[in-house]
Amino acid sequence: MSATRYLEIAEQLSAELAECARGTRVASEAEIALRFGVGRAAARAAVQELERRFVVRRIQGSGTFVNRRIDYVISRSVPPSWSTTIAAAGATPRALVKSVRTIPLPAGLADRFERPVGSPVHEVVREFYIDDLLASWAHEWIPVDEVPYLDLALHAVDSVDLVLRQTVRVRPMRAWCRVSIDVPPAEVLRVLRMESSQPAWLVESVSRDEAIGNVLMCSRTWTRADAVRVVVELDERAATGDEVASPQRVATPRRVATPQ
Repeated sequence: MSATRYLEIAEQLSAELAECARGTRVASEAEIALRFGVGRAAARAAVQELERRFVVRRIQGSGTFVNRRIDYVISRSVPPSWSTTIAAAGATPRALVKSVRTIPLPAGLADRFERPVGSPVHEVVREFYIDDLLASWAHEWIPVDEVPYLDLALHAVDSVDLVLRQTVRVRPMRAWCRVSIDVPPAEVLRVLRMESSQPAWLVESVSRDEAIGNVLMCSRTWTRADAVRVVVELDERAATGDEVASPQRVATPRRVATPQ
């Protein structure tokens, strides 16, 4: 048997599973081995290859299921809102507020906020879901003087973006963003129920008021790579000067898909 037989099996299965609905149960390794006349090792390698391609997702104790990633678009023309972005991609979003507390602004965030270290900020910890899959774990920081009663507001609505727009009457705009992919720390792996070797997207972001330019929020979000593909869109507003000045702004009008 060819040493690359498992890749041929993975290619065939990938084409077949493309026609299946998300969540469809995938044949077991034993069934795949019997169907293709190979050993369990080759069948296991084929399934692992499908996992690497994000075609399937294995759930411990339940089995292997068809996976469908959605595009998570980051752009200055798209509101910095999880719910809005996920809904636009055709999926059902949900956010769960885990905690809201007031803390002194950490030194590592002072430059981004353009405020003195120790200034009071809200620290919000939230879980984000896509079609009931726990997909993201986020820490967000918002100046207390922007939304003094953020904890109460989030009891009524779980969207920070919506609170800012409706309560403070501002228009949040993503002014700076850094996207990377790495293996998350142990706490994040545990929360997102990921294997210790699985990579995830790390998105760090700063949002400003589109009208006057003051920083409204900084965020740090880990997202499962098997749930979304992060897509960065660089629009033309930075080139035309129609946005708030920022040293991190981007001016090249093109669409960039981040590496798999």
